Amino acid sequence: MIDLLFSNLNILTISLIFFGVAFGVLVSAIPGLTTTIGVVLLLPFSFYLDSASSLGMLMGVFVGGMAGGAIPAILINIPGNPASIVTNINGYPLAQSGKGDFALGLAMISSTLGALIGLIVLYLISPELSDFALKFGAVEQCALVLLGLSLVSALSEKSVMKGYISMCLGLMIATIGLDPITATPRFNFGTVTMQQGISFIPVMIGMFALPTIIESLIITNDFKFPSLNKNYKECLIGVYDALKEVIQSKFNIVRSSIIGSIIGAVPGTGSAIAATLSYQLTKKLEKSEDNDRMSSQGIISPEAANSSMSGGALIPMLTLGIPGDPVTAVMLGALTIHGLEPGPLMISTFPEAYYGLLGSFAVSVFFLIILTLIGIPFFLKAIRIKTKYLMPVIFVLCIIGSFALRNSMFDVWIMIIFGVIAFYMRRNGYPILPLILALILGKILEEQFRMSLIISLGDPLIFFKKPISLTLLIILGCFLSYIFAKFVKNLMKEKKNV
Repeated sequence: MIDLLFSNLNILTISLIFFGVAFGVLVSAIPGLTTTIGVVLLLPFSFYLDSASSLGMLMGVFVGGMAGGAIPAILINIPGNPASIVTNINGYPLAQSGKGDFALGLAMISSTLGALIGLIVLYLISPELSDFALKFGAVEQCALVLLGLSLVSALSEKSVMKGYISMCLGLMIATIGLDPITATPRFNFGTVTMQQGISFIPVMIGMFALPTIIESLIITNDFKFPSLNKNYKECLIGVYDALKEVIQSKFNIVRSSIIGSIIGAVPGTGSAIAATLSYQLTKKLEKSEDNDRMSSQGIISPEAANSSMSGGALIPMLTLGIPGDPVTAVMLGALTIHGLEPGPLMISTFPEAYYGLLGSFAVSVFFLIILTLIGIPFFLKAIRIKTKYLMPVIFVLCIIGSFALRNSMFDVWIMIIFGVIAFYMRRNGYPILPLILALILGKILEEQFRMSLIISLGDPLIFFKKPISLTLLIILGCFLSYIFAKFVKNLMKEKKNV
């Protein structure tokens, strides 16, 4: 079997994998463009290639795109994909303090190791893990998403109440558009445009980017990242320090990667849940008085989970014919176009294609670490310009990224409106992250909840009759009890101080 991993590799295939990784990193580093868009853009070109070359190229985009989203999240405070929202929490402050090279090094090395562990999981236990993932129906997915949403309260430690208010606002926005079951228009104010709903991409771009731009208009002096003044050798020293930190965090890497692989194997969940769950678990388990170390762990954990999810997402696609996420849905189409039928019989019917895809994954991981680590100094230099020049460029990219989603000015206005809302939310201490995560996961939650009630003929007790959903709800109950106890404790302290 091992000899089949690299049997289809030739100069053309390797070159296309390299191109795919570079293209994936580039696309994800541009705000508004996602890995899915990158794969879709290259899909028409794959029609003219053999199956090994085309799938290798698309696999390169998949692997590179998972890592590239951390670059704008760390450097310019704009997450490149939903999973890098969590990376942004600790990555951007590190860049502001002059450790942009160190933060990028942590993200890129963790992403590479996460992808490698995801590949190992895919190779070793794909049949077993796919059987477990198949047990996740609408009821289990609903409970999992509900748990993920509840965890956002921990992302707003300054005020749990404000965190939940932000989350509820995101859930309300997620209901705009067509009903997922009956296709009835809701809250569209009589306009056809609103029937499409509000996409999280322009909201995410606006809420992260525009407050920074508005702040730059208010604060007239230019802000420069201290790390941008480092030469190439100094940047590599920062990357070397990041490598040492990652080696010391081997348990965090393995734990987060396993979480990402398992979450990725559950169709419809997504990298945002994997990154959030691993980040929260790391915060609970990794206790340290050193704030720098905790910040490092906050980058390592979500990036490892995010990249390992790519391996997990391939498990149901290859062994069951069920895409784990939008990217694997596109790759499923590419496999079908080339006459390959994913499913339980793929390993026995098309062994060369199956193991060849895994081999392309391995080569993509190799190219990823080379491209990203060598490119870190250049990423830092790319934004070595004054604020008055940088901010207009960022604003134009935000407009392009929002417009490119559906070729609609509506999304551009959504980006601007939510950017202004985010500015005032920040000023009043309301966290932005819970709103965005709720908007992303809210549609999934509603659809799975409605499907669960349809399956049970309206009986809500179905959530307590399934072992997996019951376990997830027990974890949720324990978590909410902890949050409530913490809230009461803080309230009692405030009364004593008064």
